[in-house]
Parts: sequence; structure tokens; C-alpha cells
Amino acid sequence: MLEPEITPEAYLKLREDRTNAPTLLDVREPWEAETAFIPGATLIPMSEFTSRAHAELDPDQSYVVLCHHGARSLSVTMWLRNQGFENTQSLAGGIDQWSRTIDPTIPRY
Repeated sequence: MLEPEITPEAYLKLREDRTNAPTLLDVREPWEAETAFIPGATLIPMSEFTSRAHAELDPDQSYVVLCHHGARSLSVTMWLRNQGFENTQSLAGGIDQWSRTIDPTIPRY
């Protein structure tokens, strides 16, 4: 099984492979996504996740889960794995780390 977390740098490499790139799931609240957002991410707030996941996600797909600093996304990642979504990882450090190391144009908050 994959490590529970993936670094922003490792995710960026996966993302560049458009044929096999994991789907980025943003579990922050809508106001957070309005403040700072990674293009292409799918917003499913953590508060809605358990009611939407099985209807909207495919357990055979790969996912990277994103939040502000990595705590919520790791929690959602572990929940998804327990639900049979084995190819799921949390973005270590969240969007804050992404902004610091990959794309400084994304606002930090």
C-alpha cells in the first residue's frame, strides 16, 4: 500500500503525467478554497465528505487529499482507505506547503 502522505514535489511529478495523475480532492471549507485554490482540485468539504464520497468517488481511482496544513486531509485519507479507497494519499503540509514550495502565487492564510 502507498505511504499515507505524499510530498508536494512527488505529487507534482504525478500530476504532470496527465494519463495517470491522481485526482486532487480539497477537503477545506468553501471560504478557504475561495482564499487559495490549486487549479483542477475537486472541492468536497470534510463536513460533507462521508455523505458524498461513495456517490462521487471511484474506489479504483487514485486520489490525493488536500487541506490547509495536512491534518484534515490525513484524517480523510485514512477514512477513505478504511472504506476501500486504497490509492489515496494526503498532501503533506497541505496547501500551505504547496504555496511555499511549488506555487508561491497561491495565497497563504
